[in-house]
Amino acid sequence: MSLGLNKVLIIGQLGRNPEMRYTPSGRPVTTFNVGAHRSWNTSDGERRSEIEWFNVVAWSNLAEICKRYLSNGCLVFIEGRLHTRHWEDQEGNRHCATEIVANEMIMLDKLPKNNSFEASIKINSNNEIEN
Repeated sequence: MSLGLNKVLIIGQLGRNPEMRYTPSGRPVTTFNVGAHRSWNTSDGERRSEIEWFNVVAWSNLAEICKRYLSNGCLVFIEGRLHTRHWEDQEGNRHCATEIVANEMIMLDKLPKNNSFEASIKINSNNEIEN
């Protein structure tokens, strides 16, 4: 028996507002991107940094929660798995896109004071909000 593991953990800021749509069967799906910052020193001692962008997909209840609570610039923790989609366009060109399919999201920013939540929000694996 062979074992495998496909798990991704990232912390970063949303690069755009989440976009939600519904599949033909009515299942909600929300997409957004998260930028994770990385810094390092070169061998010459020069400080460098970059942002790696990840496309994230959330389904069902988690999709609705992400659309409702997240916005551009929010700091989040995302746990999920990598998934690569393959398709052909109308001209017959092959394409692929690798994205993170989220199964957990934790908001690391505080919500505005007029919201009833005062601490960060954690969405558990059952897509329920925990304080």
